Order: sequence, then structure tokens, then C-alpha cells
Amino acid sequence: MSININNASSFAPANSGNGTILSVAVKAKELAEAEGKMALQLIESAAPASSSSSPVGNIGKNINIQV
Repeated sequence: MSININNASSFAPANSGNGTILSVAVKAKELAEAEGKMALQLIESAAPASSSSSPVGNIGKNINIQV
């Protein structure tokens, strides 16, 4: 397999001088930022809520380990 670095990839937009490549790069950046914001919201929503109140009752505090 050989790689020719002089030819543009077939998936890359052609540079016709009208700003196509720049607009694609701007859109890709906007999508990456939106995905990052969604990921942060997901992480923050999964974090346990910090509450100052302690659990009510004695369930689970005393464990009988005698045989």
C-alpha cells in the first residue's frame, strides 16, 4: 500500500476559493463545542446531589457479625 501526500483525500472538500473549507472547519468546531457542552451537562447531571442532611434512621449503621 502506498500513500501519496500530494493528492487531497477524496472526502475533503475541494478548495475552489469560495471559503468552502473554512465553512466546513467552522461547522466542525461548532459541532465539537456543542458535543462538549452536552458531555459536561451529562457528567454534571450524573454527579450525586450534595446535601447537608444526614440519612434518617439506623438502617445499615449497625451490622451484627456474630455467628
